[in-house]
Amino acid sequence: MPEQPAESESLRVYQHFREVFGGQPRSGSSRARRKVRERSGSEPFTPGRDPRPLGDAIDGLTSQLGWSAPLSQHELLASWSSLAGEEIAAHSDAIGIEHGVLQVRCESTAWATQLRLLRADLVTRILDRYPEAGVESIRFQGPDAPTWKRGPRSIPGRGPRDTYG
Repeated sequence: MPEQPAESESLRVYQHFREVFGGQPRSGSSRARRKVRERSGSEPFTPGRDPRPLGDAIDGLTSQLGWSAPLSQHELLASWSSLAGEEIAAHSDAIGIEHGVLQVRCESTAWATQLRLLRADLVTRILDRYPEAGVESIRFQGPDAPTWKRGPRSIPGRGPRDTYG
């Protein structure tokens, strides 16, 4: 008959701590007769104190602190290319969410107009994949108009008034 390996020291220490802090005592031990005290649930080695997977712990923390909606919104912004499609994402960028409205900047007014036609489909996809983001509508913006306020040839003050004849 093969010889059984001796208990490792770490196993013995673990079992000792488990006995000391209210876990199940070893059978036949004199400590088994010790009075069982009331547990508050915050002591180590009590039921419900076993380690949990890290993902479960983080999910519980985010819901407890109220971070679910902001994290969902940032995930939506980061995954705009997979949500809208590669071609649409090449010509547009999701830039933010304000008061339930997703702001999308397009590279031209033509792309903004085309994406307005796809608004219902995109909102449906967003609600299916990111219901906690709180997106109710999408606003498509064309490119910003050039500004004459900054640059190497700008002048302080009101500037010329007869620029466009």
